[in-house]
Amino acid sequence: MYAIVEMQGQQFKVEAGKKLFIHRMETEKGATVEFDKVLFVENEGKFKVGAPTVKGAKVICEVLDNECRAEKILVFHKKRRKGYKKLNGHRQDLTNVIVKEIVL
Repeated sequence: MYAIVEMQGQQFKVEAGKKLFIHRMETEKGATVEFDKVLFVENEGKFKVGAPTVKGAKVICEVLDNECRAEKILVFHKKRRKGYKKLNGHRQDLTNVIVKEIVL
């Protein structure tokens, strides 16, 4: 059984027991979070497609860590023959969650 769920503006394919890194949430470590924007569910070969979401379906997750950060992304700007160079870095704040169950 798996589902396609929208979490924090991104879509993820989730299964029970799968760990995910999603955009930072304002929750404590060990808290339980429910996501009800389930777009698609597959259960034993049967499919349910939402229009736009599947009615009554939700994904229950537990927060493992709320202080994660992604790898650094370097952004380099340059204008040729002008002597202009600029380098910026960015690290996205993330939340690590584990999927406990998918409820239909």
